[in-house]
Amino acid sequence: MVRGGVNRMTQEQYILASQPNPLQRPGCATVYPVGIYGWRKRCLYFFILLLLVTMIVNLALTIWILKVMNFTVDGMGNLRVTKEGIRLEGVSEFLLPLYVKEIKSRRDSPLVLQSDRNVTVNARNNLGQVTGQLTVGAEMVEAQCQRFEVRSTDGERVLFSADEDEISIGTDKLRVTGNEGVVFSHSVETPHVRAEPFQDLKLESPTRTLTLEAPKGVEVNAGVGEFKASCRKDLTLESSEGEIFLNANSIRLGNLPHGSVDPLLGPGTTYPKQTVYEVCVCPSGKLYLSPAESSSTCQTTNSLMDMFTCTMVLAKIDPASQKENG
Repeated sequence: MVRGGVNRMTQEQYILASQPNPLQRPGCATVYPVGIYGWRKRCLYFFILLLLVTMIVNLALTIWILKVMNFTVDGMGNLRVTKEGIRLEGVSEFLLPLYVKEIKSRRDSPLVLQSDRNVTVNARNNLGQVTGQLTVGAEMVEAQCQRFEVRSTDGERVLFSADEDEISIGTDKLRVTGNEGVVFSHSVETPHVRAEPFQDLKLESPTRTLTLEAPKGVEVNAGVGEFKASCRKDLTLESSEGEIFLNANSIRLGNLPHGSVDPLLGPGTTYPKQTVYEVCVCPSGKLYLSPAESSSTCQTTNSLMDMFTCTMVLAKIDPASQKENG
């Protein structure tokens, strides 16, 4: 009996608690239902689902980017980070200036720098000022620096150097293969000028003079050929202290003028047609031919080009051989 009465009282209390009662009992607090119901619950589930979908999409995109860019522990794609620096493999494109300390290629491949306009390499000091610049353009290669050097493979010998004062070439041989040769605006200092084997050597100054100077002597040698010097005006051989020495099997002087009989020194003197003449020297140094007799005829003849009497006899020559050899 007691147990059944207790159950009925509990049920009654539950029913009374669940039913709204406008009359609140004094001393009892208001009871509110706990939980999210209605449209709030549906919005919450929608936002959770949207967040989950976004996370899945982000994760898929991240995995795709890692796969496409080839991200690894050592680097990204063709870019590898090593202990010595950064290593790039393949073709790389730089849209902005690149500042590096050293650029080198692999041992089995060359280093190629390409640009649509030009390639410029600058060297700067600690103040940021450009101290050296190398520009490779479509029309020219320009180097701007205090001194430009080209060294040998071992780096010990300077093959070519240029600065504001001089240009130095350190090779054993300088070869010029152009048809027009080499044009020098000023003087040239060299210990040896030689043509290629079986080729002619020509030194020419088309509009000015050509001067060869050396403090100890100038030697012109043609080992197996002839040496020819020609000019339009005077050809001068001058020695200030020494002598002019002509050493050959035969020395020929062509186109020498013939002297005429001086009427004051030899009136009425005539000479038959001669085949042998003697060479006379005038005080001015001019040479002319005079008919050869038993004695010198220079005193009775004079040169058509010099009206002074010449008295020095050098030699007797045969005009026939003179004409044959010009």
